[in-house]
Amino acid sequence: MAAIRWGILGAAKFAREQMGPAINAARDTQLVALATSDPAKAAPFQAIAPGLRVFDSYEALLADPEIDAVYVPLPNTLHVEWTRKAMEAGKHVLTEKPIAMRADEIDGLIALRDRTGLVAAEAYMIVHHPQWHQVRDWLQTGAIGDLRRVSATFTYDNSSDPDNIRNAVETGGGSLPDIGVYTLGCARFVTGQEPSDILFADIRRENGVEVRAEAVAQFDGFTLTSLTSMRMLRYQSVTFQGTEGVVEVPVPFNPLGYGDAEVRLMRKSGPVEVFRYPGVNQYVLQVEAFGAAVRGEAPYPCSLEFSRGTQAFIDMIWAAER
Repeated sequence: MAAIRWGILGAAKFAREQMGPAINAARDTQLVALATSDPAKAAPFQAIAPGLRVFDSYEALLADPEIDAVYVPLPNTLHVEWTRKAMEAGKHVLTEKPIAMRADEIDGLIALRDRTGLVAAEAYMIVHHPQWHQVRDWLQTGAIGDLRRVSATFTYDNSSDPDNIRNAVETGGGSLPDIGVYTLGCARFVTGQEPSDILFADIRRENGVEVRAEAVAQFDGFTLTSLTSMRMLRYQSVTFQGTEGVVEVPVPFNPLGYGDAEVRLMRKSGPVEVFRYPGVNQYVLQVEAFGAAVRGEAPYPCSLEFSRGTQAFIDMIWAAER
């Protein structure tokens, strides 16, 4: 099959800095088009993808028959609409997280995916990184005995950027939609379990936007404590504590940007096991996995059903607060 030809809806900063270069660098893919109403914003994309076609509307890009797949990095509240429109235009679509603002909004996307046979997924990149496959292997083979507690933290401070879409209710802002998908979804990914109850939820808001969320969730045999914030020092870490050992993930979500990826396994006896992953780019791996799914070579590792489960988890936290 020929290289998969990608278009991007909108010249978002994240698309410019991460996903555009990743699409361009991935095997058997080409970045061929961008939709933006501001031609000046196209220049950085054209620098990495000479010959890039620039459309002045999202609809015009979706109408181009020479585009196979679309990446959607729009504000959160537009994700469902443009994921649906991309599929209706016959395009495979990879949409930034969160793909929806409520779990039930994903049901229609699942039905449309099944009806069209297209690949549609949330850009949940961590499941493509080998460090998370190693953690899942350790936990599911009993390397730390019975899992008893997970602690997941992801914080940063964007208080100096009040115009950021994450700081606005109307664009689906808040730390849980932005980064709670990671602290909550990573535990679901490595354990294969779903939460049964929310034991505690503390939500802090500014101007109606949730800027900090701390929650404790009950799973079968273990609890998960999640802290996300847009008003604290930049920090991330996940720890899995069991009856026989501990797994630490010091840079769980943004390796290369935040630090070097590595995972550590500590047990009652024996040396600490450490696996390091220098230079691994999870965004490139994500694009390549998407391409493999489009070509029918392998199932996509992050299904819409998985994404629905994480959003349902977020919905449970909102409900517990109320």
